[in-house]
Amino acid sequence: MDKRWSLQGMTALVTGGTKGIGEAVVEELSMLGARVHTCARDETQLQERLREWQAKGFQVSTSTCDVTSREQREKLMETVSSLFQGKLNILVNNVGTFIVKPTTEYTGEEYSLIMATNLESAFHLSQLSHPLLKASGSGSIVLMSSIAGLVHANVGSIYGITKGAMNQLARNLACEWARDSIRTNAVCPWYIATPLVNDYCENMLAS
Repeated sequence: MDKRWSLQGMTALVTGGTKGIGEAVVEELSMLGARVHTCARDETQLQERLREWQAKGFQVSTSTCDVTSREQREKLMETVSSLFQGKLNILVNNVGTFIVKPTTEYTGEEYSLIMATNLESAFHLSQLSHPLLKASGSGSIVLMSSIAGLVHANVGSIYGITKGAMNQLARNLACEWARDSIRTNAVCPWYIATPLVNDYCENMLAS
């Protein structure tokens, strides 16, 4: 592999790495040589993926974490700091969810869930990771946003709000933390056939 793309010696945290985009990111970073830690809510899925990754020779570790919980986010970052000796090169804020319905029908609980999952977790984990990223001397944050944060995509107004805010967060952190050698970018994919999206489509067809 071209050494320009080598991540040998680098460390990474990817949230929600057991399926979909997160799983692909974990595998790509691992193939490039990085040591990766990932988290998810489902311990069974974590162990299944871990066995697959170990069989491929990847340096991956896992822990359970519900990123909507502030306490669990703090515990996750403590785990990462311990595993990587207080340094982190890459943070990929990947976890996300959506609920598709007319704006007038959203409940307060649904609003809070989407905000906490998509936006609050990304903001807080970026905060928590700052000293580790700075200590590495070469830090990078990737916010997994969406085209829905740029244009109307008929996928739910709250989802679009969170993704638009993530894009702005990326701009702010890119400027604010540049002096600490931390780069920040938002990635805005269009429709991707992840398990979450496929489950939604199947439910729509069945209803």
